[in-house]
Amino acid sequence: MKGRTDAPQDRGCLVGIIFFILGLGTLLPWNFFMTASLYFQGRLNTTEWSNGTVVVRKEYYFNNWMTLLSQLPLLLFTLLNSFLYQRISEAIRIAGSLVFILLLFIFTAVLVKVPMEEDRFFSVTMATIWFINSFGAVLQGSLFGLVGLLPQKYSAIFMSGQGLAGTFAAVAMLIAIGSDADSESAALGYFVTPCVGTLVTLFSYLLLPRLEFAQHHLNKSSKYEAGTTDELLKESSTVENGKLNGHANGSAAGGPAEAEVDPGTDATKHTFLSAEQGEKGQAKASVIEVFKKIWVMAFCVTFVFTVTLSVFPAVTADVRTSFSKKWERFFISVCCFLTFNINDWLGRTITTLIRWPCKESRLFPLLVVSRVVFIPLLMLCNVQNRSYLPVYFSHDAAFTVIMILFSLSSGYFVALSMTYAPQLVEPKDAETAGALMTFFLALGLSIGAALSFPLRALV
Repeated sequence: MKGRTDAPQDRGCLVGIIFFILGLGTLLPWNFFMTASLYFQGRLNTTEWSNGTVVVRKEYYFNNWMTLLSQLPLLLFTLLNSFLYQRISEAIRIAGSLVFILLLFIFTAVLVKVPMEEDRFFSVTMATIWFINSFGAVLQGSLFGLVGLLPQKYSAIFMSGQGLAGTFAAVAMLIAIGSDADSESAALGYFVTPCVGTLVTLFSYLLLPRLEFAQHHLNKSSKYEAGTTDELLKESSTVENGKLNGHANGSAAGGPAEAEVDPGTDATKHTFLSAEQGEKGQAKASVIEVFKKIWVMAFCVTFVFTVTLSVFPAVTADVRTSFSKKWERFFISVCCFLTFNINDWLGRTITTLIRWPCKESRLFPLLVVSRVVFIPLLMLCNVQNRSYLPVYFSHDAAFTVIMILFSLSSGYFVALSMTYAPQLVEPKDAETAGALMTFFLALGLSIGAALSFPLRALV
């Protein structure tokens, strides 16, 4: 009989590397479209000269629509989660989603070279964003379920990959901007990068079942459940048959039934079986009961993402530098997207070392709500095409400091909320708590995306 020490090892940390790549791949669509906002705004440039001044002929609010149409599919497929996942196999959901994401990225790269009227280009791009993020939502949900079958550290590795997806996209944009190629060729190179990244992600997933360590853990759950069920049924059958045979033989022989069946053995088996069935068949709490225990964490994760998505990137991507035109090419990529993604990842990572306040503290939700101060602070930065608010923070350093605190607190409180929620319920209800938190996370993203429209109009 094999002991626990006989379990296969993750040689060369290959499974860990694969799940890091899978985490990176899940958020490539959102991050590459978001970071490329300057390219899309350039294609949708509707300014014209009128009486010697530049006027905007049509405002598309690209960042607002891009954010909204990226997050709504996440909310939708979170709601459809149970229906979809029970009817479509894991391999089709993951590999199929990656194939369609790859095809849509290739389509986006091809569009770089295709001249197109602005309204049509906007409509096609929005449709692409909707579909690519729909497949991304299916992919993310499926991979969260898959990584949950492995030891806990692999979930952290997967989340780390997700956290660095934005940094990967921001660096790719910086390389594209910094190259000597013309803007069209630079944009083409930029969108070819996620095509390669998605292809690598697909091959990584296909390699996973061939690794002994992954096979052991990914098959263990189903085998264990099936084996346990068979064992319990067999045990039950043995006990019941023993009782029946005992009574029948005893009656036939004219002697007591106990002569055939040892009452002590029978009682022991019955007690063991009842305890085992009680443990395995313990009823889970209802969704409402679980929600009552985690509602504070659900509120926190919703509020954090509502604040974050209400101004990022809809407002922050329109901030302009107060320095030279040469620096302006890199300003948004560095001070907005790269700064946000690095510090958001750092905020999530800090929670592995420091967890303050504690989950029972009333200070925790108060600190989460206090993040609302970042909305006016960012709106008062040097945002262009403003209508109502004055500029109070015109210097690049002020905007960068606000962005650092904004992104650090976002990553920190999101990770803390998602970590605390399962700890507030019984182990048997942890899965329900996780599903509820995922829904409220998506709800916060969608509310924030919707709020970005009036907030951008108020600047």
